Amino acid sequence: MKENRNDIDNTYNGGIAVDSKVAVYVESLTKMYGKRKEIVAVDSVSFSVNEGEIFGIIGPDGAGKTSLFRMLTTLLLPDSGKATVDGFDIVKDYKKIRNNVGYMPGRFSLYQDMTIEENLTFFATVFGTTIEENYNLIEDIYKQIEKFKTRRAGKLSGGMKQKLALCCALIHKPTVLFLDEPTTGVDPVSRKEFWEMLKRLKEQNITILVSTPYMDEATLCDRIALMQEGKIMSVDTPKNIMASYPQQLYSVKASDMYGMLKSLKKWHSILSSYTFGEYAHVSVRNESDNTINEIMKYLQEQGHTAIEVKPTEATIEDSFIQLLSDKKEENGDH
Repeated sequence: MKENRNDIDNTYNGGIAVDSKVAVYVESLTKMYGKRKEIVAVDSVSFSVNEGEIFGIIGPDGAGKTSLFRMLTTLLLPDSGKATVDGFDIVKDYKKIRNNVGYMPGRFSLYQDMTIEENLTFFATVFGTTIEENYNLIEDIYKQIEKFKTRRAGKLSGGMKQKLALCCALIHKPTVLFLDEPTTGVDPVSRKEFWEMLKRLKEQNITILVSTPYMDEATLCDRIALMQEGKIMSVDTPKNIMASYPQQLYSVKASDMYGMLKSLKKWHSILSSYTFGEYAHVSVRNESDNTINEIMKYLQEQGHTAIEVKPTEATIEDSFIQLLSDKKEENGDH
C-alpha cells in the first residue's frame, strides 16, 4: 500500500524544514564518476518543486539531467548532499519512493517482445494494482494506442512507444512523475500531443519533473532550472528568466549571413552576436534609441546588402546563452 507523505515526519535530517507543499526538495546534491571521482556529473545542485507543478530541467546533452533524475528516483546513490521526494529521503527511504513515483527514462526501456497490453499488465502487477483500478488516469493516453494493444512494443513508432511508456509510468498512480527527455527523437505532432497530456495530468495534482534539451519546451513548464555542466545556473518561471535578460536584443540579417556575423564580431560596439534561425541575435554596448541605425550604418560600411534590423524579445535560449557567457567570464574563460 502506498504511503502518504502526510503520515510521516516532514522535517529534514539536519534541521532543515521541508514545507508540506514541497514535493521534491534538493540540497547540494552531487554525483561524481571515475575511479578517483574526477568527473563531476551533478555539482552541488539545489532546488525545490511544489506539489502539482510542471518543473523543467533544461539543458544540453551531458548537462547532468539524467544523473540527477536517477538519484531522485533512487537508482543512483549521491556522493554528497540531500534530497527528499514526497517527504521521503532518497537514500534511507528508497523503497517508499519507488512505490510513490513514476519514472520514464530517456531510452525506451519496456519489454520489446511483449505487446502493449502485456507491458501494461506487467507493470500494474509489479506495483500490486490492475489496469482497471487506475484506468481513469491513463484513459486519455491509452485510447490513442489501444487499437494496437496486441502489437509488440519493439514494432511501435516513436510516438506510440512514448505513450506506452507514459502509461506504464502512471499505472500505479504515482504522486510524482519523472520524465527524462521524453520527447527526444519524437516528431513535432507527437511532441505537441505529449505536452497536452502533461497538462491534463497536472490537473490531477500529479507533480511532474521533465528534462529536455529543447529550449522551446521550457515555456510549457510552470518553473524551470537551466542546467549546464552539472550546475544549475538559474531557477525561475520561464517568463521571469526571459524578462531578466540584461540587454535589448536585435534580430539582424543580411544577404551574406556568415560574412555579416564575422563583421559584427569585429565591431567595437558589439556585446554578443550569434545565429538564431534565419537571423542573428545581437546586443550592443551603450544601447540607445539610435542603435538600429548604428547597426545598419556599420554593416553598410562593411559592404553588406539587404540588411534588416529590428528589436526582439529574449527567449529561453538567449537567456541560457547569456548565463553561460557570464559563467565563463566568472571562471576566466574567453
